[in-house]
Amino acid sequence: MVTDTLLRGTPVVPGVAHAPALVVRAEVSPEAIARFDTAQYADTEAALAAYDAAAAAVADGFVRKAAAVSGDAAKVLTASAGLAKDKGLRGAVNKYLRAGDDLLTSVRSGIEQFVTVFTGMGGLMAERVTDLRDIERRVIAQLVGEPEPGVGAPESPCVLVAEDLAPSDTAGLDPAVVQALVTERGGPTSHTAIIARQLAIPCVVGVAGATALANGTLLLVDGAAGTVETNAVDAEARVAADAEQRAALATWEGPGRTADGVPVKILANVADGESARKAAGAPVQGVGLFRTELCFLNRKEEPSVEEQTSIYGQVLQPFGDDRYVVVRTLDAGSDKPVAFATHDGEENPALGVRGLRLSFDNPGLLDRQLDAIAAATAETGTEAWVMAPMVATVAEADEFAAKVHDRGLKAGVMVEVPSAALLAHRMLQAVDFLSIGTNDLTQYTMAADRMATDLAHLTDPWQPAVLQLIAITAEAGRQARKPVGVCGEAAADPLLACVLVGMGVTSLSMAAAAVRPVGARLSTVPFGLCEEAAEAALSASDPVAGRDAVRALLG
Repeated sequence: MVTDTLLRGTPVVPGVAHAPALVVRAEVSPEAIARFDTAQYADTEAALAAYDAAAAAVADGFVRKAAAVSGDAAKVLTASAGLAKDKGLRGAVNKYLRAGDDLLTSVRSGIEQFVTVFTGMGGLMAERVTDLRDIERRVIAQLVGEPEPGVGAPESPCVLVAEDLAPSDTAGLDPAVVQALVTERGGPTSHTAIIARQLAIPCVVGVAGATALANGTLLLVDGAAGTVETNAVDAEARVAADAEQRAALATWEGPGRTADGVPVKILANVADGESARKAAGAPVQGVGLFRTELCFLNRKEEPSVEEQTSIYGQVLQPFGDDRYVVVRTLDAGSDKPVAFATHDGEENPALGVRGLRLSFDNPGLLDRQLDAIAAATAETGTEAWVMAPMVATVAEADEFAAKVHDRGLKAGVMVEVPSAALLAHRMLQAVDFLSIGTNDLTQYTMAADRMATDLAHLTDPWQPAVLQLIAITAEAGRQARKPVGVCGEAAADPLLACVLVGMGVTSLSMAAAAVRPVGARLSTVPFGLCEEAAEAALSASDPVAGRDAVRALLG
């Protein structure tokens, strides 16, 4: 193949696209900022009132966009709306105004203060820096009288290229027009990656030099290989082959199994009743991850047991036949603060009191949630399995399992902390199943911030060290004859799914858009070849070598 340019990044969403580049540099025009008359807001109270109005307008815009989408996109936009009106951010802006800074400088300084704090926290909180910068640009645009910057609505097919994309840029994209996403920053679990998966748009992140490409340059994006090419001579043939393959995948109706009939449960990730109802129409055998905390991000007071029962019942009800729902107890903390549960002022929330740890000094929080889950199960007749996030010790697993079993439910734990993987065989003496959360497991194993572009190669779930921990966990499940699933973003990668099954993973849970591609891919590969793929990936020196070896093996 002859190409003028070949750029590499981290593959996120598989698929091949060929279209002109639309390079987005979403900034407020310097001319508008230069024309802005700061003297009109010399009075501190007037300046603060102008900031309040601008922040409210930005938040309202996020809310409108959230109402037009669903699932993860809606949740991310709702969180951005809350951040735009955050009292702490307003207080920071007010502090700089009272120190004598002009309005625009105070906005920038207030945002920068939060950026420094979030960056210092690392982990998932650092992921919100992109959101803060997006809010800064939009508030300033409101103040200077310009339209808010952003992607807009492209009218002709394109490959969207940017340094980074905020959730407000990606959530409303039309996959029929935006053929692929390419960013210089971000990792495989960034907000851009999560929404791209939901929209099923081919996506490659962490592509150095991407924004140097000229607008209109024809790009061939391969979301499985993680490559961006210019002047690819066989582009149309590759796009046609990919389209043919996608069409074939769209006809897959389950159930999940390998080519030689080894069963693999294909499950959906859901966040609320609406996403559960949509997922129930897909060829899934249930829900592998119900993220309960996403129901309560905007709640200041803990809902009663009765209210929680109603909320959980809406998720359980659509699966009331022979399917089941895995309910994760509150994973509050870090990037998902819940006012009635999360601890304030932690220096590093990603490594702090989050998930199950919140119940250590507030056991009633967990007890009431378990009571509500049990009540919802009784009301709907749907089988519920319950798992705890951020379990690090066997003692934690024992105590949690006892509480769940007392309510007549199946108990499991998330394998996100490396210690849980290393002790998986002992965890399984207490619990009925394990579920591997590859997003956090990767971050904690590789000691790499998910949003650090320079470290995106470390936050890749194909890292051999991460795969080794998954293999240890899966083998513990095989020996105990208990199920071990994967519910992180890794499960949505059709190629990696074959590797995971070869290790002994018994279920894969993912966004509904990924169900058919993953299920169809598995149906073409015999279990023995999945085992060979697992060995190839585990033996590789790095993620790129692992992908190449497995792709060569499976075709």
